[in-house]
Amino acid sequence: MAGITRSGLGVLACALLAFFAQTALAADPPPASKPAASAADATDATDTTRTTRADLADDPATLRILNRDVVTLRARVGGLTPKLRVQRAEERLREMPVAAIDDPLRLVQARLGDTKGVTFLLGGRPLFSVVEGDVDIEARQGFDALVKETQARLENVRAAWHEVHDEQRLLFGLLRTVVASLVFGILAWFTYRVGRRAVAWMEQKRDVLAARHPYIDWREFLGRLGVGAMYLAQWLVLFTLAYWWMYYVLASFALTTPLASSLGNWLFGKLVWIGEGVLESLPGLATVALVLLITRAAADLLRYFFDAVQKGRLRIPLLHPETASATRRIFTLLTWALGAALAYPYLPGSSTEAFKGVSVLLGVVITLGSAGLITQAMSGLVVVYSRSLRRGDFVDVNGVQGVVTEVAALAIKVVDVRNEEITIPNTVVVSSPIRNYTRLGNSEGTLLTTKVSIGYDVPWRQVQALLIAAARKTSGVRDAPAPYVYQRALSDFYVEYELFASLADPRQRVAGLSELHAHMLDEFNEHGVQIMSPHFFGQPGRAVVVPKEQWYAAPARET
Repeated sequence: MAGITRSGLGVLACALLAFFAQTALAADPPPASKPAASAADATDATDTTRTTRADLADDPATLRILNRDVVTLRARVGGLTPKLRVQRAEERLREMPVAAIDDPLRLVQARLGDTKGVTFLLGGRPLFSVVEGDVDIEARQGFDALVKETQARLENVRAAWHEVHDEQRLLFGLLRTVVASLVFGILAWFTYRVGRRAVAWMEQKRDVLAARHPYIDWREFLGRLGVGAMYLAQWLVLFTLAYWWMYYVLASFALTTPLASSLGNWLFGKLVWIGEGVLESLPGLATVALVLLITRAAADLLRYFFDAVQKGRLRIPLLHPETASATRRIFTLLTWALGAALAYPYLPGSSTEAFKGVSVLLGVVITLGSAGLITQAMSGLVVVYSRSLRRGDFVDVNGVQGVVTEVAALAIKVVDVRNEEITIPNTVVVSSPIRNYTRLGNSEGTLLTTKVSIGYDVPWRQVQALLIAAARKTSGVRDAPAPYVYQRALSDFYVEYELFASLADPRQRVAGLSELHAHMLDEFNEHGVQIMSPHFFGQPGRAVVVPKEQWYAAPARET
């Protein structure tokens, strides 16, 4: 191989010439060529004792020379696997002088035991051998056809080797490469510039439509699709240019011509594979579309049915308007789950291992992360189907008073008097007492209660009259049922009174209670009755009240 140093390509060509013997067979040649073949076989037999213990699998091994497939070896011969037979052929070729490339190619019949084979020799030097076990049975190929095909490929490799060393062809290939690179650069630059201008123009139109309409317009949606399509088209054109540039450059040199052919075959094969996949998937996709359409129709029918129940247009025993919305969501979820289960087997690739792996992964993720979610959802069902509260009710849940604005599957939302939206998880709602001040408000009103402690020196009838008078002055308090008072406790220093008044609008409970307290203070002060809260340790000499003339002391103003 030392003689190949005339040029860099010469070195590469000689190395590829070494591939010429990549699948050498350690079979004994006939007696006429016994010395040469015996030397090769002796080397193989000696090396076999060192390498047969490598426990290599008998996978087919292909001999490649100058990026060209010569022959694929499949049989184990003399203890050598196909891979080791290729390695022995490479070793022989590395030891072969460059001048041997022009020697005549000879075929010699060989036999190793009951195995029939042919040894290929370049001049008098053995390259490799093929046996009957190397025949591709699946391709229905005969042994003679394999030998002829291998011989033709070797002649093609010899011609390619001479083309690789042809300086004129090499210069011509370099010139083609330079021209192709310049053309590719110009076209890529032009495509990039035109693509950027087109995308910028489309984005400008899209932004104008978005600024003109407060809501998403269908033309804006089409504009966004157009921007994405332009980006995709730009990169597809650039990819096509790069692909053809690479194909043209590889086809310009004899050494890389097989790579160009493989590149073209790969693209064509991928396009055919995609087309066949689309055609094969059409029946399944049609079935999936039909199942989804039927599922959608069933879901719409359920929505119409439960909306009628919710609005009171349809009455069904055991199905209340308050629970219709939640029941509709449950049945809709079950309907879509059934539809997905029916459509799943018809999805393209649903039976592949990748699809199954993704399904298992999603199942594990949902199983590990849904424990708390399921608890909240079940608590939400308890809240909904117990009908303890609904949207618009004024409630007290876990110390939070306010109007319910949303009853969802995982939590409820309450807006309190400070105009704060408070989210309460359903697990908290289920585990806490719920005071609903609205549920009975339409018939009897919501009771507004407050307590006051008055000394024993004040007649209880007067206290009751003052409390009832304060309640009647409070806006939003119903006349029927009339306000009433209970003596709740007889303590050591005072009597504890509790006033009950019916409030028309439960949402005004906090404001109504504040107004009621104000009127109570006015009534008791006006009549000189002292309120005994906080406690007194000694009876004062006069009643602790605010004279009427001081009710609007600065900065207060009479309204």
